[in-house]
Amino acid sequence: MSSDKKNSGQKDSGQKISGQRNPGKTRTIEVNYLARVEGEGGLKIKVKGGHVQEVQLNIFEPPRFFEALLQGRRYDEAPDITSRICGICPVAYQMSTISAMENALGVTVDLPIRQLRRMLYCGEWVESHTLHVYMLHAPDFLGYESAIHMAKQFPEIVKRGLQLKKVGNELMQFLGGREIHPINVRVGGFYRAPLKREFKEIVQRLLWARDAALETVKWVSDFSFPDWERDYEFVCLRATDPVYPIEEGTFISNKGLAIDVNDYENWFTEEHVAHSTALQSSLKGRGAYLVGPLARFNLNFDRLSPLVQETAKSIGFVPPIRNPFKSIIARSLEILYACDETLRLIEEYQSPSVPSIATVPRASIGFGATEAPRGVLYHRYRLDDNGLIQEAKIVPPTSQNQKSVEMDLWQFVESRMSLPKKELSWQCEQAVRNYDPCISCAAHFMEVRWEEIE
Repeated sequence: MSSDKKNSGQKDSGQKISGQRNPGKTRTIEVNYLARVEGEGGLKIKVKGGHVQEVQLNIFEPPRFFEALLQGRRYDEAPDITSRICGICPVAYQMSTISAMENALGVTVDLPIRQLRRMLYCGEWVESHTLHVYMLHAPDFLGYESAIHMAKQFPEIVKRGLQLKKVGNELMQFLGGREIHPINVRVGGFYRAPLKREFKEIVQRLLWARDAALETVKWVSDFSFPDWERDYEFVCLRATDPVYPIEEGTFISNKGLAIDVNDYENWFTEEHVAHSTALQSSLKGRGAYLVGPLARFNLNFDRLSPLVQETAKSIGFVPPIRNPFKSIIARSLEILYACDETLRLIEEYQSPSVPSIATVPRASIGFGATEAPRGVLYHRYRLDDNGLIQEAKIVPPTSQNQKSVEMDLWQFVESRMSLPKKELSWQCEQAVRNYDPCISCAAHFMEVRWEEIE
């Protein structure tokens, strides 16, 4: 079903429409609940004379102060603390923390440890992307209120999604000790590294998952997408090794950016805006930018495995892709890549002689960035002589994308003012979900208000 058509399967989930399209009247539309995003926020759009005057992505969830909580804690406590920021992407927070801490301490781990970290991160990509594709975003394209409603007509597809997500969780549990807030990760390596023979069972599960991921790509590629694009500045990492960026790299963009991680704050800035409790990021002197699967796909297509490149080409999905609604295809291709990459790494893996190397605290500053499922996650820490954290800075991908979300909605609404407001409101909600926003890394609702003034 086209997103430009009425979603007949969508219930009236609390929409309130007041006023008519008369020149002298104010028109307000409220969508009281937007499920299928994580956290609490609102969207406010003001329209005057048929033109958008203001767009605000309001995030009103209370701040959680993790950067302050880290102050005074030992450097080796930080990975377990930061993983609690998110139950969906705890590995991303652990890996960015560890990257920054090892940078601060001058530590370089051996290849087997890097391979294990990349495999663990791939598990998170599989479970997080699958959750988004099947449970949060696909219902938009098929006209359903939720995946539960979708399951009535497509039970086998929903089962496939649940099983695919489970494989990602199983990989995280196998390498991390548990799938939520893994406990086997530490600065310098792991508490325990598996023997190669222990991978036998998970390999069989990954072989099934790779086939399921391939079917997922074919499934979502047949969705109907709004015919709409925007000229983004895509930002992501570019790995030193010739692989797709996950756990390390330098910052690049499609508009000439090429900097080391420790230069991040010289180029990017955060600001507080009155309508949001979350800081908003921008490129200094350049404004909004986009991080996440679409940025990675466009800038690192040549680093995807042959299987993924061939699959993308077979469905006509090749860079540049500037339609944010098609990000669901990019996410699906990344699920396929994560499965394929993990199988490659397992085949090459040899158990390390020791699971971790010793680390010695020192006064220093460390910088780290990795590619969380939703985009680049930046960390910076300042340590004292005893390895106690004096200052912490964490910039999650959702805060980096906030300005881009607002710009999407501004231009998207301008080009669709002729649509009935109920249908346009639904498409605006879908446009927000293109980013898989993790507002609090929890879940619940977003309130949408429209105002049309003289």
